[in-house]
Amino acid sequence: MPGLGHLPRLARDPLALLRALHAEGPVLRLDIGTMPVVYVTSADAVHEVMVKKARSFNKGRLFKRVGKIFGEGMANADGEKHRKNRRLIQPIFYKERLEGYARTMSGKAKSLADSWSDGQTIDAHQVMSTYAIETLAATLFSADLGGPAVQSVREDLPVILRNMLRRALAPPSLDNLPIWRSFNRSADRMRVVIDEVITATRASHPEERTDLLSLLLSARDDDGEGLTDAEVHDELTTMLFAGTETIASTLAWTLYHLSQRPDVEKEILREIDKVIGGDRPVTFDDVRQLPSIKRVLDEVIRLHGVVTLMRRTTERVTIGGHEIPAETEVLLSLYALHRHPELYPDPDRFDPDRWLPESADARPRHHVVPFGAGNRKCIGDSFAWMEATITLATILPRWCLRSVQGSTPPQEATASMAHPTAVPMVISRRQNA
Repeated sequence: MPGLGHLPRLARDPLALLRALHAEGPVLRLDIGTMPVVYVTSADAVHEVMVKKARSFNKGRLFKRVGKIFGEGMANADGEKHRKNRRLIQPIFYKERLEGYARTMSGKAKSLADSWSDGQTIDAHQVMSTYAIETLAATLFSADLGGPAVQSVREDLPVILRNMLRRALAPPSLDNLPIWRSFNRSADRMRVVIDEVITATRASHPEERTDLLSLLLSARDDDGEGLTDAEVHDELTTMLFAGTETIASTLAWTLYHLSQRPDVEKEILREIDKVIGGDRPVTFDDVRQLPSIKRVLDEVIRLHGVVTLMRRTTERVTIGGHEIPAETEVLLSLYALHRHPELYPDPDRFDPDRWLPESADARPRHHVVPFGAGNRKCIGDSFAWMEATITLATILPRWCLRSVQGSTPPQEATASMAHPTAVPMVISRRQNA
């Protein structure tokens, strides 16, 4: 439509449109208002953009807009800055560090399970959002220095997450409208509080601490250079945004799907009983011995993972046989890719058996990109998978969660992930717990 382009089609049902467009070709032009966007739909074309020809792309308009709000952490940085910061930060996600984070996660999961009562009704997505924020805050900040930061994260981060995508898409000229008052207040307050805790941690011998903030402050490259306080701030902010909604949505969707598939839940419970046994904390070593949970998580993230990513061409490049000019915005939908019927038969069905070794090993690697690919692959994917596994292995042996009778199935809301709307569930104590 003149002046609107394909926006009316996108507005009616964006997820359905993104999924359907593969039938129209592997490389398509969409007009977002008056801005032309190239949408790549096939696994091969996505792989070209993300891996084979990644050097011909940068993060694009949407990420630049978010960067003006939240800084230049790894999710937004390009070029040498991205490579340098990734090299510095990668060691904080090595095995020896993950073992320590696992202890924190296990303690938070037990506290969550202890807080529930028989017959209680919860909104699983809301509960898991709060849980994910508090668990991440517990690993990010030292307990004796991060109190105000944790409080700000609890109060302000949900406000920012609810409005982040709309704010990024809005023209800069509208930034000071009254509708953004609560967003601006929360963003400003969290920015100040994080700066204060960085300063306090910097002065408190961070090399003797193991929280993520202290590790960021202590990180050094081969030349002895570390991150500036501004860079640490941006990386912390990136971790907060990336490490909360993804976990919350994944856990909420998992609990919902398990409530619909008691047979899968029983298989998981047998595995947990075999590996964990009695009432002890779930450890880092346990995570690798729970493949049934991993298969369920793989299937949940396939069904409800990242909706859209954007890149911008830095030079003329050929993708899927089509020549794309420089400075063109390119749209990818991992959500649509993972529901492509030619890659995943009966794509809307929840089926963890898709990830049994005999099926998963035969699937081309570039058909499975839940956390991105190439040098942009999510640096914290092992951290996220570990948290989700520990949480489920702690909760499920004690509590059975079932959808509230008469409630409608949750719908997918369009955001960074296809996160669920309300997921009302009733909790009941397992007989053998």
